[in-house]
Amino acid sequence: MTAPTGYIELERTVDSIRVGRRHRTAFGNIDELATSINRDGLLQPITITPDGVLVCGARRLAAIKKLGWRKVNVWVRSGISDRLGHLLAEQDDNVLHKPLTQTEAAALYRELKALMAEDAERRRAATQFSRERQPGNDGPGESPEPSGRLGEAREQAARMVTGTASYKRLEQVGYLQKLAEDPAQPAELRARVSAELERIDAGAAVHPIFEAIHAAAQNAQAERETDLHQLAADALARAKDAKKTRTPRPRPVPDDEGEPARYPVRAFVLTWGELAGWWTHYDAEHLAAELTDEQIDSFLTTAEGTSRFAEELRTLRDRDTADDEPVPARAHLRAL
Repeated sequence: MTAPTGYIELERTVDSIRVGRRHRTAFGNIDELATSINRDGLLQPITITPDGVLVCGARRLAAIKKLGWRKVNVWVRSGISDRLGHLLAEQDDNVLHKPLTQTEAAALYRELKALMAEDAERRRAATQFSRERQPGNDGPGESPEPSGRLGEAREQAARMVTGTASYKRLEQVGYLQKLAEDPAQPAELRARVSAELERIDAGAAVHPIFEAIHAAAQNAQAERETDLHQLAADALARAKDAKKTRTPRPRPVPDDEGEPARYPVRAFVLTWGELAGWWTHYDAEHLAAELTDEQIDSFLTTAEGTSRFAEELRTLRDRDTADDEPVPARAHLRAL
């Protein structure tokens, strides 16, 4: 059982770090990197497993060995699968292990690529203001520089898993694995992908299966989008139908003397019930920029009339409330 995902930084003796045969052995010119580390220190620790197996930082380790360091700060990365840990620890004199299946190789490749991405991001953060300090491919076990291209990282992860730099097949199998594990995908598609992955492990060619599944996944996505658009259209249609069938507002009471028509109390209640808290739904600065002067003046006229009417209504309510008070209370108020 693997430890929870995470890492801690601590000091470790250089000789205790084990380097498996899958890590690079051709480091290029280490002298420049060693000089930089000797001058500025190791800006970004190397990454190891809890068992002391190197994961990322082969060139950094080679440089500090050249400098004669006996101890070094390291990232101890937990959460690494047992299979990847064994793969990273493999030595030249190990007995030949059972070859990885295509799906096993793809899973290890994906895990290792994620670890390399973590290391690269930490190095990028550590060196973003001092790129000149530690030049060259100072990276993961296969060591791309902090700004290395994605293709380089893929090649390096593929080489560590399979011994070759070819990553396209691993990427294709990884795509199929993610589809099979994605609960958002249709059950029928997931079942089909799982069956195809079994065929791949049995020796079937990867690329034709990838092409067929990729097309099927795109069609399924297009169908889902079509369904979503149709659901949205149906919802909009229902909303419009509901608006058409909504109970109409009460008609105003006619007035034969030319005065403004008086609406019934029910109309007042409905109108202001719908307007409750209306100002919370608008931004005054946005409206000032978007409305015309005529539109703003019209609103202000209505608001001013509303304010006067509100004050009149408040006065009448307070007067009626005072009229309903007990006589002793009113007498007491007059005395005050």
